[in-house]
Amino acid sequence: MANKAKPAGKKPDFASFAGLLMAVGGILLGQRLEGGVPNQIVRGSAALIVLGGTIGAVLLSIPLRTLIAAAGRVKDIFLEPVLDAAAMIEEIIGYATKARKSGIVSLEAEAAEIIDPFLRKALTLAVDGTDLQEIRKMMELEITVAEQRTDAAAKVYESAGGYSPTIGIIGAVIGLIMVMGNLDNIEKVGEGIASAFVATIYGVGFANILCLPAATKIKARAHGRTELNELILEGVVGIVEGLNPKLIRAKLEAYSTPKVVKGKVAVPAPEQTDAVTAKG
Repeated sequence: MANKAKPAGKKPDFASFAGLLMAVGGILLGQRLEGGVPNQIVRGSAALIVLGGTIGAVLLSIPLRTLIAAAGRVKDIFLEPVLDAAAMIEEIIGYATKARKSGIVSLEAEAAEIIDPFLRKALTLAVDGTDLQEIRKMMELEITVAEQRTDAAAKVYESAGGYSPTIGIIGAVIGLIMVMGNLDNIEKVGEGIASAFVATIYGVGFANILCLPAATKIKARAHGRTELNELILEGVVGIVEGLNPKLIRAKLEAYSTPKVVKGKVAVPAPEQTDAVTAKG
């Protein structure tokens, strides 16, 4: 019986937490070194203008269904899925070995109990006798649809990152209008102008510290899952074709992270790869 890969859990992405902390902390520290104080850039009205305006613009431009899906992706920014390619390879090789000995139909009972949904679907199709080209088309379509959904969610954050700096400028202009209406009190003109530009800081900061990095991180997460799905598909195709498990392993190891031995990356020698291919 093949060793099943553990369910894909999630672990905290400390890089995301550290990045956000360093970005905000660096700005506040830099302001402090210039002789400023945090209260100078804390303006509730500016935050309301930027956040309200940005959210409103996004609601106007993005379908609600996509917005809800994108909101569910927030966890992907700070939680990293555990995708163990090595364990998945071992599971696939176990199925390949059994199929080579007893036929692919012998995997029917095990296919229904597979934890990973993509592998379960692909192997079930193979056991049911689905044509190899149809299996590839169906599973590649599933990969493509998943990528499209991810891109749609990421574009929500990219849109927010595009709108917020402009909304920040609007906030700054509103502040300047208020200042120009009180020129009779010259002592407060300088302070008013400084406060007006706080909205610009919020708009640019919201875009470049949170929204745009969030979109990039969501895409990166999806890319990792796509690579794992491609690995699974190639493995199932190899099983259907009746390839030698050693040859299947050699193909799938291209998707796994190279092992580091004593500071050096362990790469199979060319003659070893050729030998495995010859056996296949």
